[in-house]
Amino acid sequence: MAQHFLLSAEARKLSLIKIAKMNDFQAIAAFRQVRWFETKGKPVCPCCGSSGKIYFITSRKQFKCKECASFFSVTSGTIFHGHKLPLQTILTAIAIFANAAKGISALQLSRDLDVQYKTAWVLLHKIRESLMDYDNSQPFQGVVEMDGVYVNGYIRPKNRLEKRIDRRKAYKPNKRVVISLRQRDQFGIGANRTRTFILRNENPIELSRIASRFIARDSEVHTDENIGYSNFIAHYNHRVVNHAVEYCGINGENNNQSESYNSRFRRLQYGQCHKLGTLYLSNYANEIAYREDTRRFDNGFIFRDILKKCLDSGISNEFCGYWQGNHRVAERLGI
Repeated sequence: MAQHFLLSAEARKLSLIKIAKMNDFQAIAAFRQVRWFETKGKPVCPCCGSSGKIYFITSRKQFKCKECASFFSVTSGTIFHGHKLPLQTILTAIAIFANAAKGISALQLSRDLDVQYKTAWVLLHKIRESLMDYDNSQPFQGVVEMDGVYVNGYIRPKNRLEKRIDRRKAYKPNKRVVISLRQRDQFGIGANRTRTFILRNENPIELSRIASRFIARDSEVHTDENIGYSNFIAHYNHRVVNHAVEYCGINGENNNQSESYNSRFRRLQYGQCHKLGTLYLSNYANEIAYREDTRRFDNGFIFRDILKKCLDSGISNEFCGYWQGNHRVAERLGI
């Protein structure tokens, strides 16, 4: 039997020890190499866009642009703008995040980095925010799978039997469903692209709206027997698998890739974070989508990719100044 990729030496291209032992100038060089990759690490002023006369001030560990007389650092204008953590700590956090196959909780990261819990919480959410792909509107095509996993809504049963209620019929205001949309790889090695949505339930109106916007017409869509997907047959080659009878139909219909997403999401929920609030549920759902899409890449590539996404992202509107009152005011539902 062939060795699994994650157990092979090719999957290990990142040394956490080397990152933790970096000095200040090595950490700055690592940020420069990723942020200004097009100019081979030569800094570009985020204010005026000039890359000509820029000087590095060693005492301040900052750059000064001769054109506009502005000061900037390797994190200016990025999602880490205004940070107070050493660069080595940020790099170590990204490395730990990249190595965590099932996600990581803020409590565990705070212990690993020896920082406060709220510092680790905001840092993790900044990383998750950078993984959000808002601009990619390319439709899913080929063989596409769709499924949902329900979150929250648990009602603790009363101690006395006569006081217990039928929890299936009880009103659950925090109950949500994470819809995963996955495109199968054409070479048959699982899925290669994932997108997630947060809904209150699997209703046909919102599911059809998601499908019409993100799935190309005449694609082959695999779902389970939920009646919310019953309208798909009008525009797609809709194949249904009855999970009460089988995991895979006689003609190959299945949504095993979406079920794989659901399984990894449950491991984040139960094994790491234990409880996920509805306000930031979309961030956690998208994190697992990213982990599923990069499951066959080595950890060195994942580390560089996450760092690049963080440095390409602008200043966060929701987590920059979070502990000064800048909070998200509404959850992200639907498209």
